[in-house]
Amino acid sequence: MIKKSLLNFPAGLEILIWVFYVALYKYSYCLELVRLPFTPKNDFPYLTICLFGIVSTSCILPYYRWAVPKLLYKKQYIWLFLLTVIYFVLLVPFVNIGMAWLFSKFTADMPEHLFFNYIKSGFYLDWNLIMTDLIAFLCIAFSRFSYKSEELRHKIETDHLQLQLNLLKAQLQPHFLFNTLNSLYGMSLTNSKDTSRFILLLSQMMQYILYDCNQEEVSLQEEVDFLKGYFEIEQKKFPHAAITLKLPAIIPPIKLPPLLFLPLVENSFKHGKHKIENQASVTAELMIESGTLSFVITNDRLPTNPLLIKTKHGGIGLVNIKKRLELYYPNQNQLLLKETDDSYIAELKIRQL
Repeated sequence: MIKKSLLNFPAGLEILIWVFYVALYKYSYCLELVRLPFTPKNDFPYLTICLFGIVSTSCILPYYRWAVPKLLYKKQYIWLFLLTVIYFVLLVPFVNIGMAWLFSKFTADMPEHLFFNYIKSGFYLDWNLIMTDLIAFLCIAFSRFSYKSEELRHKIETDHLQLQLNLLKAQLQPHFLFNTLNSLYGMSLTNSKDTSRFILLLSQMMQYILYDCNQEEVSLQEEVDFLKGYFEIEQKKFPHAAITLKLPAIIPPIKLPPLLFLPLVENSFKHGKHKIENQASVTAELMIESGTLSFVITNDRLPTNPLLIKTKHGGIGLVNIKKRLELYYPNQNQLLLKETDDSYIAELKIRQL
């Protein structure tokens, strides 16, 4: 399922660069610029220089966190190049000089004063640090942009699939409700003792579609209960057909997207031969073995009429299920649709549940 990590890759990369590059590497690099006295048994004797590296580098924050992603998003690459030159050739060196002047005021009697005097004495342009800064913080900027773009793409795709799911639910409700009510009306005319049972069953199914399916995930047991109701109603509508749903003895506590099997079930009943001929069949089986969920449904095909234009078996429902599988179970799903002269078979597998 889709899960968001508390610490994503761009955030982790940013922390590593600030700790190991800004705080540690720049500190050791600055010490090499001026030969300050060695202090025995003290690995960090000049922490004000470390603080200087962090404070002076902070001016790059707006560049890589805001400016670069925004310009990349707008595809304004020339402006990005000009901003980069201005930032690292002009702004950063002047910030270093300004920070060195400020730090020198507070370190007049300290050995670090020699370093800060060296930095503020002239236009400090160190190409080694400039290029390292550029590479390090562009890496963060590009990773942030890539992550945000992927996050936006994922949100758009999720919203689109939710819209498709709502369309699927809207598509199901009218004709399913109409057909089922017709069957219930026929049962009421014969004073069938099952009428109240099927009214309750239809009510529970419509409640599930209208309300429970608004969640991102539902339990497998809820999906199974819905399928059992669906098959029971279809069997009542076509009493001479062999309509079978095989289920495992124990349903594990698995969560999955709502109405995931519905497009396959709808297609089988929509295109099944049982609607015009007795003894035709629709058979479905749900299996769970070694962390793999398998759902197979088979229906006898309607006879082909050469005078009619052949239409594709399935529509928005199959498109929806394929996209939802790729979104929720990337590289973990397999959907096989097979046709023979007499039957149509749909097989869905989801691995590593």
